[in-house]
Amino acid sequence: MCNFTPTKTLFEMNRLKEMLNSDIVRGVVRTATGEVIEFHSPGVKDLFTLVVSRPNALVGATVADRVIGRGAALLLVLGKVERVYASLISSQAVEVFQEAGIRVDYDKMVPNIINRDGSDICPVEKLTMSITDPEVAREKIKEFLISKNIIES
Repeated sequence: MCNFTPTKTLFEMNRLKEMLNSDIVRGVVRTATGEVIEFHSPGVKDLFTLVVSRPNALVGATVADRVIGRGAALLLVLGKVERVYASLISSQAVEVFQEAGIRVDYDKMVPNIINRDGSDICPVEKLTMSITDPEVAREKIKEFLISKNIIES
């Protein structure tokens, strides 16, 4: 019996990667049921909102994103994704995925994700540097997003 899953998975990942070429799409999820969910906000807001509002949406999902740092990686592990691609990824995020047994592909790996003005390490990356528990990361990220008025409490 032939199994075409790897080719199908590769095709699906390539389609998701192509969607990142849009000026408005920052990330995209293909759920295990085939639903496609786009992220448009910078940072982890959209991913966090998905994890909280639809906790099962990421189970077995394939995700492509422009930038993935440690905080986003911990959220994706919490969501139980199957496979991840990032245009730019931090080495800490790669480590998180490897420890969780999640396949990760990327174009460029850097030591840390840098904040938007280029002056320091991304605040969510900093916040989660010493966190290994995805549940703890979710709570710390929630506190951060509330403190910056990015989400409501």
